[in-house]
Amino acid sequence: MTAFAQGTGLIEVRPVSWDDTAAVALRRAMTEEMDARYADMLAVIGLVPEGMNVEPETVAYTGVAYAEGDAVGHVALRALGDDVELKRMFVAPSHRGTRVARALLAAAEDAARALGASRVVLQTGPRQPDAVRMYGREGYTRIPVFPPYERLPGSLCFEKLL
Repeated sequence: MTAFAQGTGLIEVRPVSWDDTAAVALRRAMTEEMDARYADMLAVIGLVPEGMNVEPETVAYTGVAYAEGDAVGHVALRALGDDVELKRMFVAPSHRGTRVARALLAAAEDAARALGASRVVLQTGPRQPDAVRMYGREGYTRIPVFPPYERLPGSLCFEKLL
């Protein structure tokens, strides 16, 4: 577990299994939000292209953030050779802007280092400007779109060397 100060409270990021109840609920909330946010784009491409879904056996780390006992954020890492890919980063709307995302990101980077990864890569979309700004603030730099995300219009990819 990793703890981070948040105003007067504490954010705890706990490593959990992929099928942890809180992790599953947070990923479901993320899917609902992203499906609504990108509905028109998803209608054009149809089913999510192969390689974009996360298969449990590829997950190297899953973390859930807790604030005052409530599960408020999720992050996972997927192994990609010597790298890891940040997946399913999500903060509940009620806790956005409260440093939960930074805590999740720091915990994921610590886990990536422990796994021996040389860098963290990620993909996000054009309708998530807050995420794009946060990644930039945390030292991530834009890189060319990597597979399989070239099949998603507007994909934005980033890396951070560890």
